[in-house]
Amino acid sequence: MCAHQPPCPSAQGSDRDAALVVSAHPEQGWSLLCNGTIVFDDTGEILPDGRVVPPLRPLAPPPPATLAIAA
Repeated sequence: MCAHQPPCPSAQGSDRDAALVVSAHPEQGWSLLCNGTIVFDDTGEILPDGRVVPPLRPLAPPPPATLAIAA
């Protein structure tokens, strides 16, 4: 599928997101990569075989620390 030199990473590799964008749709929040992977702004993906990669969501920040005031 890829005609770039060096070729883009395959959709099955862990580095699949390094493939070049062939069609960007930022107004809709997704892009098509050269290897057939569709990537979304929330980091979710749809692979060419139809498998879904869920978004990588950051962990919630810890709650703010409370200060104990000595009486």
